[in-house]
Amino acid sequence: MAKPTLIKPGVLLLADYLDRAAQEALVAEIRAILAGAPLFRPRMPRTAKEFSVRMSNCGTLGWVSDISGYRYQPTHPETGEPWPPMPEALLAVWRDVAPGAPLPEACLINAYEPSARMGLHQDRDEDDLSAPVVSISLGATALFRIGGPSRGDPTRSLRLKSGDVLIFGGPARLAFHGVDRLIPGSSTLLSEGGRLNLTLRRVTKA
Repeated sequence: MAKPTLIKPGVLLLADYLDRAAQEALVAEIRAILAGAPLFRPRMPRTAKEFSVRMSNCGTLGWVSDISGYRYQPTHPETGEPWPPMPEALLAVWRDVAPGAPLPEACLINAYEPSARMGLHQDRDEDDLSAPVVSISLGATALFRIGGPSRGDPTRSLRLKSGDVLIFGGPARLAFHGVDRLIPGSSTLLSEGGRLNLTLRRVTKA
């Protein structure tokens, strides 16, 4: 693992945190999760416009979005089944990079096709904003953008490659962030191409 890089107060990049073997093992666990909790296409509240990214979750709670709004719920929106348990490998990452924080309850699985992107947004649907957000990148390198707590704040771009872990909390917990695009040909990890992003969050107050 490369030396941790402080991107800005509250934002820490752990480049190459997961080696290739650990990435492959985690992908296998995510594929098993998706067999029971298949990817779905969220929709924007009010407009019902589809996201370009497909999603699923694991853990006791999962984040969903549809015409009625953004929220966390304990069941898959299409199957009605509880979300699969969060793998120990993900909990181990959290314990290592967010020591002392209450354990995460949700892991949002974002599946990016090569042309997918994610507009600037805040992670603010959680009751507990004291715990950080931990983001794990698998597959194609993403051109990631992060700003401040207001949408119009200046932003900074960085490349998140497969195996990188990004942590943001404290003064950056409500920073606007998004993905502008994926870098073609930047990874051979996923046979179908694209990128998986795993976002660990604590939802309720401990």
